[in-house]
Amino acid sequence: MSVFVQSKLLPSGHSIPSLALGMFQSSPGAEAYNAVLTALKLGYRHIDTATFYENEGDVGRAIRDSGISRKEIFVTSKYFEMHGWSYHRVVNSVRESNRELGLGFGKGHLLKLAKTWRVKPAVNQVELHPWLARRDTVKFCEDQGIILEAYSPLAQGKKMDDPVIMEIAKELNATQAQVMVAWSLAKGFIALPKSVRESHIKSNLDASNQKLSVNQMMKLGNLDEYFISGWDPIRHHNV
Repeated sequence: MSVFVQSKLLPSGHSIPSLALGMFQSSPGAEAYNAVLTALKLGYRHIDTATFYENEGDVGRAIRDSGISRKEIFVTSKYFEMHGWSYHRVVNSVRESNRELGLGFGKGHLLKLAKTWRVKPAVNQVELHPWLARRDTVKFCEDQGIILEAYSPLAQGKKMDDPVIMEIAKELNATQAQVMVAWSLAKGFIALPKSVRESHIKSNLDASNQKLSVNQMMKLGNLDEYFISGWDPIRHHNV
């Protein structure tokens, strides 16, 4: 079955695919390289990495070896100050990156930034899934025309046995992970699931073909409980 992944238009005029392969915790070397190469061959055109992940070189090598035009592939990376840059370069890089991406920013952070920003953030990458809907942040970003990107859309696998997810997965003849990815896409988010297994990478991509009913979306909407599967930059980090 062919898979069509929609894209969203950025203020820059570039398009960002709505489904990405996350590279967090993908071991540098063969594991990261093979995951990216597999994803690209399956149809992914968006890879999310970071200097902190220590696999950017493997990502780049896989992209070059894939035979796919670089123009077709969207790559997201992030900057962290622990990598030996000078203080001023770090500050400037982080400011510029945050203006473009709004990484880990909630409504309060964005309201503060709105007083001084010269370039509105294009994308806000935060943890989002049915148990962490962040309605205030989502509404604010939507009102501002800021695209939301959901990291940990599978809640790090900690909610796979939720009865509602299992019920909907059975109704759709899908996996629980596919239901979660489908929810992110139905909400208009960019979904950022991570995996190094070919079967999971393909399954997450196939979730693009899953369509949730209004009733199923309502059931998933009732799961919100501010469940943080990892860390919470919105509550614990200041601008």
